[in-house]
Amino acid sequence: MEKLPITKQGEAALSKKLRELKTKDRPEISQAIAEARAHGDLKENAEYHAAKEQQGFIEAKIQEIEHALGNAQVIDVKDIPETGRVVFGSTIDLYDVTNDKSITYKIVGNLESNPEAGLISIQTPIAMGLMGKNVGDEVSISTPSGTIDLEIEKVQHL
Repeated sequence: MEKLPITKQGEAALSKKLRELKTKDRPEISQAIAEARAHGDLKENAEYHAAKEQQGFIEAKIQEIEHALGNAQVIDVKDIPETGRVVFGSTIDLYDVTNDKSITYKIVGNLESNPEAGLISIQTPIAMGLMGKNVGDEVSISTPSGTIDLEIEKVQHL
């Protein structure tokens, strides 16, 4: 199975979420199920069914995170010398020529992707178009919403 890249920060955040699910959420839902069960007839007990559904969601999330961490290749971009070249984990300051604005993206793994926070998955058209490019390069990238022209102003390993 192919290892999926994840940043050091992404691994720490996923590990924290996994701990929270196992030590806080799982015991809380078990308690809620026990309380609902104590109310008697389970067939017509909405609280019991809701709690069981929530338990299934929590267990699925735990499995998903454990699987992701087990198949992750952790990359600490700080271990890679800064050369002005875009690599996985880079933080890139860009000038969006198409929309006349500056933007900053960090290229991360799928599970840590959060476009609103500037964290874009390595599998997005923009990240794929930027990989391997250098400061000063201008790139045209086809996205689902049209082609955008970007100029790479700065590449950092933060």
